[in-house]
Formats: sequence, structure tokens, C-alpha cells
Amino acid sequence: MRFLPGGSDGLVIELSGLAQTLALFDRLQEADLPGLHAVIPGARTLLLKFDRFQTSAHALQQAVAAFGAIGTAARSGLQHDIPVIYDGEDLDEVMRLMGLDKPTLIARHGAAHFSVAFTGFAPGFAYLYCADPAFDLPRRTVPRVAIPAGAVALAGRFGGVYPRQSPGGWQIIGRTDVPMWDMSRPRPALFMPGDTVRFRAASQMDVTILPPAPKPPASPQSPLAFRVLRADRPALWQDGGRDGFTGQGVGQSGAMDRAAMGRANRLLGNPADDPVIEVSLGGLQLRAEAALTIALSGAPAPCNITTTGGRKITVPHDQPFALDAGDVVRLAVPRAGIYSYLALRGGYDIAPVLGSAATDTLAQLGPMPLRAGDAIHGAGRSAQAVADAALGPDLPARGSDVILDVIPGPRTDWFTATGFQTFATQSWTVSDAVDRVGMRLTGGAPIERAHLGEMVSEGTPTGAIQVPHSGYPLVFLRDHPLTGGYPVIAVIADYHLDLAAQIPPGARVRFNPIAHFAPVTADMQEMHS
Repeated sequence: MRFLPGGSDGLVIELSGLAQTLALFDRLQEADLPGLHAVIPGARTLLLKFDRFQTSAHALQQAVAAFGAIGTAARSGLQHDIPVIYDGEDLDEVMRLMGLDKPTLIARHGAAHFSVAFTGFAPGFAYLYCADPAFDLPRRTVPRVAIPAGAVALAGRFGGVYPRQSPGGWQIIGRTDVPMWDMSRPRPALFMPGDTVRFRAASQMDVTILPPAPKPPASPQSPLAFRVLRADRPALWQDGGRDGFTGQGVGQSGAMDRAAMGRANRLLGNPADDPVIEVSLGGLQLRAEAALTIALSGAPAPCNITTTGGRKITVPHDQPFALDAGDVVRLAVPRAGIYSYLALRGGYDIAPVLGSAATDTLAQLGPMPLRAGDAIHGAGRSAQAVADAALGPDLPARGSDVILDVIPGPRTDWFTATGFQTFATQSWTVSDAVDRVGMRLTGGAPIERAHLGEMVSEGTPTGAIQVPHSGYPLVFLRDHPLTGGYPVIAVIADYHLDLAAQIPPGARVRFNPIAHFAPVTADMQEMHS
């Protein structure tokens, strides 16, 4: 085993192969180590996510090393029989690569034993390890922008079924109507680690299986607080995010700027992670349907109230303010930052999904975005006294220069010394490709790699800085996929994640390594606390 740093609260364990990885994964599930709250398996790595106030990378390294020799996993789970219509766009290419005709390929695929190794990429997407070495196939040279839901695909000794339309580079050989993700089931993900899967050619006896229509949410009985008059850009429900569902391919998500969310709530006496409305670049208009107290924090979006008498009032930022029934609140484009947070004293009445009101844009999970005409209800929960709070920090604007502290690893050694120097000293420009999933950086020289081959998929923490073959960094933010297939050169320090989330297109970023890259060993001191 090799132990590698994975950010402020992550540790990557690299093993010799999938069997050992799954064996250690099972051992960690049984061990219940203090402070360890998630283990995300990859093809030959485990990403351990921990509470750094209860444990540390060094302590976890010692605990895992004390396990002794790790054998192979003796796993058990459900068995699944999946009917497939073999008409995929890449079927001819797979036949060519394997040197098989269509009937022989279908028969061999049906005879192959697939086991669910790990989940990631999207809710319900499982990496199915194939026991037949003939199915060790390359990814497509050019990934597709959209692969349809139900596509049955192969890549690098793994199979998979896409739970929804997604981009991807796997070879598509067929399709199935069996839903991979269904929120009406007690376990929404059909496949879980330890399960086994057999594919077979669909026959006329197979009945098309469609996911049941979701039940419409019950109408809230709580009082009406706002009516949405206009929502030009995404206005999403967010809170502290959801934990405990990585085994089903579901990440944490939650507010992009956690400190701003907490500040808006504390101004009103609410719990810090109470659901809020996250507004991206303004453009939101709400009409108050009752007397309310609200607060706005995060990106300083100019905000004003138009009263029923026609009077216009400018709303202060980072301060609570009152509304009367009929008052209209308008948020314009902020002069800096991206995300603003609107909290309501007593909280909003919003139904949680998997225990959280967070909207995960990549997973398409959580409450729907706000649209014109929507009704917003208040929960009327008890709150503490309304209080002043410290003003939020100055946020970057287009053209600003931002320094982000980063922790090198886990794949810093995939890059040359020159490449890492380019990464750490060059100023990068934030492109227009910025959203809750991540941001692409451009400009200057590309980062030089020492290893040019493909990397097998492994867990990725929030703030991971991937470097694809182009050599230009991609920063993973709150809605990033649980696993990724490009090497992570460094991870943004947790205290700079909120700042990273607020960097708009056109700003410039420089990365400041706060530690030297080195594997985590038994005799080392903690590189960061």
C-alpha cells in the first residue's frame, strides 16, 4: 500500500489491484474508525474522507497499516439479470477490436461475470468489473457529449449502464430499459458494491421496464412567504449538503460558499446550514406574501425593495431587513463574486431529498430550480435573536488576481518538476466554463506530464485540480463527480474552497502550494492540520 495526501481532509490509499482494493474497502467498512465518514473506492485506490477535528491522515495511515496483510475480498450481494438490446453505436468497433462477429460477441458478453466494484460519476452509475480479460477495451478517442440513459457500455475491463443522459467516452454496445436509479425504491441505486450482474439479449418476452412516475410533492401547509416573479439565471435550494450516500454514487453537493450561507442564516438566528436560496449572478425577483425578515450575503448583488406604495429602498448587504406583504425584492448582477444567498428568518419549508435540500446539478438530484410563478413557503421554525454579523470578505471580480492555497497530491508525481513549477508559478485565467461542477483554466504554457498513459478511475475530493491531456487545469467544485480519470496534481485547501467558488470568468488564479508532496508515512509529521 502507498498512502498519498488527498487535500485537507482526504487520504488516498493506492493498492496493487482491484481485488486488494475491494478487500480493504470491506475491512474499513467493518472497522468503523473514529472520524472516518466516507470511503470512495476506485479501480485500485481508496479515497478516505475524514473529519480533521477527530482524526488525521497520519492517524488513519497508522490504523490501516496496523491491519496487516490485505487479502482478497469475499463479497456478497444481490444478483441482477439485465436484458440488453444489442444495437449500440460502437458495437461494430467493439466487434473489430475483439475479432468477433455479432452473435459471438453477444454470447460472450452474456456469459461474462460482472461484479459491482465501486460507484461514482453519477448517482446509480456502477463500475462493473468483468472477469473475462477479452473485454479489456480502450475508451473512445473522442468522448461523446451525450450518451443516452440506459446505454450499456464497456471500457478498460469495466462495464456500465448509464443511469441518465451524460457525457462519456465508453464504447456503447447496447441499451436496456431497466432503471439504474429510481427514487421510489428503498435503495435508489439498482447496483451496489458486492452485487453481481449478468447481461443477456432481450427477447420479445421482456416487458419494457420504466421507472414509476414520481409522486408529486405534497402541498406545504405552511404559510406562503414569496411568489417568484422572475428568475433569469439559476436560483437553487442549497444547505450543508448530503452525507452517507457515496455508496450509491451521490456526492455531498451543498452551498458553493458555505461561509456566506452560514452568515445569512446567523443574521436571522437560524441554524448555520438551514436551507437558503442560492442565486447565481442575480436576476431574481420575489414578491413578499407576508411580513418577513430576510438577509442577503455572499456575492454583493445590488438589491432593492419596491413597496406597495411605489417607494424604492436599497437593501443593505450582510444585514437583516424586513419586508411587508406586497413588497417586491430585486437582485441585480453582483459587482464581484458569483453566488448570493437569501435566507428567511424561521427557515424555508422545502422537502429534503435523501436528507438534504441541496440541489446537485451534476446528479440532477434535489429540489427543482426556482422559476417564475413558483410559491415559496416559510417553515416558521423558532429562531434565536436577530443579530449583526461580521461583513463578508471582499470577493474577486473579472480581472482580479486570486491566490489559492493548495496541498500537492495525490498525483503530483505524474508531472515533471517543470510541469509542477508551471502549475505553481503561472497565472491561470478562469474561462467562461464555470459552474457548480467546476471551472476550467486557460492561458500560458500547459502543465508537462511525466506519465502520458491513461489513469484508472479513482475518487476525487472537492477542490481537486485535475490535469487532462491538454495540460490545462480543471478545478472540481461542490457538484463534481465522485470519481475521475485524470491525475489530480493538487487539492485546494478547505479554507479556500468558498473563495474558489466565487471566482468569476475573466479573473486570474495562482496556486500556492502550502506543503511539499510526499507519501504519508508512519514516521512523518502531519503536513497540515
